[in-house]
Amino acid sequence: MSNHLKRLVAPGSWHIPKKVQKFVMKTAPGPHNAGALPVGVWLREHIKVAENASEVRKILHQRDVIVNGRACRNPQMGLGVFDIVSIPKLGKNYRIQLDKRGNLVAVEISAESAKTRLCKVRNKTTIRGGKVQLNLAFGANILADNTYKAKDSIVVTLGVDGEDRFRIVDHFPFAEGNVAMIVGGKHSGKVGRIVDIIKTAGAVPNRVILMDDAAGERFETIEDYVFMVGRSAIAPELEVSA
Repeated sequence: MSNHLKRLVAPGSWHIPKKVQKFVMKTAPGPHNAGALPVGVWLREHIKVAENASEVRKILHQRDVIVNGRACRNPQMGLGVFDIVSIPKLGKNYRIQLDKRGNLVAVEISAESAKTRLCKVRNKTTIRGGKVQLNLAFGANILADNTYKAKDSIVVTLGVDGEDRFRIVDHFPFAEGNVAMIVGGKHSGKVGRIVDIIKTAGAVPNRVILMDDAAGERFETIEDYVFMVGRSAIAPELEVSA
């Protein structure tokens, strides 16, 4: 199977030029969806620390790129919403976010902010010994108590500078009145306060009505596209104006 795809059919959220070359690197299978941005493409096209795939491989081989607290060695590894990427030799830290056009963008953050990550709880299971395990949307699994539910968001430590890895430090429940970012569909990138959660019968996803208080606009999406980002308001550091 090819490791590349034509630039013309690359996801629009990658926000890369379509006609400069014929092909671009393809995302490897992983926890994020197929629209995740490959690390190699991000290094070359977005922050421009490499000019070609050979330079990308050298950078990664030297373990110079840290994704969610761990060195990345695969240039095809996908970056998704709220992944934390650090390049220690440059002293740079980034959070991958969606702008208001639904494009994946890298927002530079402080070293302190790079020690934690916002995560969506995809599922919750009970494992041996009656322990509760949270299955997070970016592929990690952590043990927790029964406080948390699927579709909630939590903030966890990434184990930077000797800190405990995946210790929960905050919690944003999937509930009316709390604030969410939309990460799929035609409203991708929008942020709003949940005003209603409409349960639907059968296999049809539940519908969520949100309110953008700043724009005075109500909009609707399905619960699969909802990513909780705050309680009464979005955290200021997550704002993207582009």
